[in-house]
Amino acid sequence: MKTPLATRTVLLTASIFLAGCAAIPASGPTGAQVRSQIRSDNGNMGITLVAVRSAADLPVIEKPAPTFGQDYVPPRPTELVGVGDVLDITVYESGIALFGRAAGLPTGEMDTSSKGERLPAARVSDSGTINMPFVGELAVAGLTTDQVERLIVRSLRGKSQNPQVIVSIREGLTNSVIVGGDVIRPGRLVLPTNRETLSDVIALAGGSRGEIKDMVIKIRRGDSNGEFRLSEVLDNRDQDIRIFPADRISVVKMPRSFSVLGAAGRTEQVGFPSSSLSLVEAIALSGGANPNTGDPRAIFVFRQTKGPDGQDIPVVYHFNMMQAQSYLLAQRFDVRDKDVLYVGNASANQPTKLVQIVSQLFLPLLTLDSIANF
Repeated sequence: MKTPLATRTVLLTASIFLAGCAAIPASGPTGAQVRSQIRSDNGNMGITLVAVRSAADLPVIEKPAPTFGQDYVPPRPTELVGVGDVLDITVYESGIALFGRAAGLPTGEMDTSSKGERLPAARVSDSGTINMPFVGELAVAGLTTDQVERLIVRSLRGKSQNPQVIVSIREGLTNSVIVGGDVIRPGRLVLPTNRETLSDVIALAGGSRGEIKDMVIKIRRGDSNGEFRLSEVLDNRDQDIRIFPADRISVVKMPRSFSVLGAAGRTEQVGFPSSSLSLVEAIALSGGANPNTGDPRAIFVFRQTKGPDGQDIPVVYHFNMMQAQSYLLAQRFDVRDKDVLYVGNASANQPTKLVQIVSQLFLPLLTLDSIANF
């Protein structure tokens, strides 16, 4: 006797249930599967699983170590003259002027008034000297502007009547930094006081072109390199370090983001909307756990941290958002750049998915069988 189509369908459905739910499409493992795989650590990655149930389980916010060593020897003070500097020299003379003009005076008369003569700009040569009229070359590199003034006065003795000299640095190349990248005015920047901080230099360069939260400042000082978030520099005085001459500063756009995977409201890469981001805010940005497939008890944050030896250490933080205290703890948990937020697949939804799949497969056949027997 021929078995009706409906009976065959029921038998086939039963066999599918008996085969289990392993082949059912899913957005990822369940919370239990994630915890089991981490504990077994078949990949031998040394993963640490942290179940966040109290404030003691939150990651410690470590104060960043100083980027540059404390033994760094700062360059010379601002008033020192160096190779490549451009000097303005003004000589004041009374009586017969060596540098001024006495033309137009009647013969035998002498102008007793004091006059200042500004000489052409003098650039310090590679050998550290300047060329002074009526004197010749003078070694000025490594001297302060006051010392250069006294040196010129001594050199003019016997040539000029009671000369007075004023020396100032017009272009202090030895007291400058190079600022590049996403700033309004990139180029060489002379430090006015040689006491400027990192935020001062960025302001003197016209400020950043991009959003503060997305900007990173890279500093090269000798053989050392440092990297600072502009938002952290402005918020934290310890990060607003002093800048020294010869530093090379680059401002680049490096937005931070985290990835959302699993049974969340949406899976995507999400940029930080502000300079800091808590886990609660990250969950809200991702749409939370999908009400049909997600498990709010299985919220995981996958993170790579640095160990004492500089090696990457994988850590996974687990939050059970069905517990009220988890929301308060998640507010105190800071999401970091390149974190992965994973929402576990709800195991209770597997039979529902199976019924939906079976219905989609066999409902058309049952409909045809009913029509044929009508």
